[in-house]
Amino acid sequence: MDIEEFDINRLIEEECESFLNGDNFGDEEEEPTDRHTSASTEKKVKKRGEGKEIKLVPTERMELLQFLYANSGGRSRTTVKSFLSNRQVAINGIIATQFNFMVGTRDVVTINLGMSGNEFRNPMLRIVYEDDYVILIDKKYGLLSMASDTERERTAYFILSDYVKSKDSKNRIFIIHRLDRETSGLLLFAKSLEIQHMFQSNWNDIVLERKYVAVVEGCPPQDNGIIKTYLAENRAYNVYVTNNPHEGELAITAFDVIRKGKDNTLVELELETGKKNQIRVHMQHMGCSIIGDRKYGGSQSPIGRLALHASRIRFYHPILEKEMLFDLGTPAMFLTALTLKRNYSY
Repeated sequence: MDIEEFDINRLIEEECESFLNGDNFGDEEEEPTDRHTSASTEKKVKKRGEGKEIKLVPTERMELLQFLYANSGGRSRTTVKSFLSNRQVAINGIIATQFNFMVGTRDVVTINLGMSGNEFRNPMLRIVYEDDYVILIDKKYGLLSMASDTERERTAYFILSDYVKSKDSKNRIFIIHRLDRETSGLLLFAKSLEIQHMFQSNWNDIVLERKYVAVVEGCPPQDNGIIKTYLAENRAYNVYVTNNPHEGELAITAFDVIRKGKDNTLVELELETGKKNQIRVHMQHMGCSIIGDRKYGGSQSPIGRLALHASRIRFYHPILEKEMLFDLGTPAMFLTALTLKRNYSY
């Protein structure tokens, strides 16, 4: 939505001042700060049953959290973050929870100071971004992307289907790609068959970047490189490397060493292809299995899970016609794993 569609000149001056001064909204007290305000204009209204909200227009391009903090009227960083986690922030009418989402001068940022918007909570996943066409989630490890022969309900697909149908029984979702049960991180769903087809049939043109972080045993033989092999699958559903191009499919993974620990190494991985178990098999092939990966050579599990996380995705939104970037960073427990000595027990 263009900024021109908002009547940003109709301001309620007293209420805007009270927000920027941090008055009477139940926040904890904080020492005054001399932070630069990066919004050109604000508007606060009261909607029936929703409490107060304020609209802010950035005067420069910056991360959403930085923008909110600069215009929070002295609120603590914890309080500002809670606006995002409670789904009380929208960009051009779309709920936003990603702290490092970039906003600019053509965006209108709305903060709902009353009840949280469209509240959705589930211990196994978190909605990172949602619009009328797609839903992007942060999936927890241990959750299937979609149903298997033995599990129908404990899946990201089932949870999200229930969520969208709670708004309208006719709503449906469609999976665009998958993550292994043991892998956590960013997973994208479509809200229509047409959007799913757009992504899947134009994957290399639409999905511009997909990165993972992993903690591997030992240290790769070099700090960066590209692994290029053929992958095949046996009758026991185990994927393996083969030199026969007629037996397997080409798989390409780029890796970069991020940090070296006592016995383990944090690496960033980028997929050029998306084959089943590709990263896990390639790390095993390199002689550095992912910690917690018993299936593919892992001999230790110091954090009680597979240390593989889909941390970053960049794609071109085919309907909104703009590039979108989401980055979750590295899970704290992965950094903890770097400080631990080798433990071979599962």
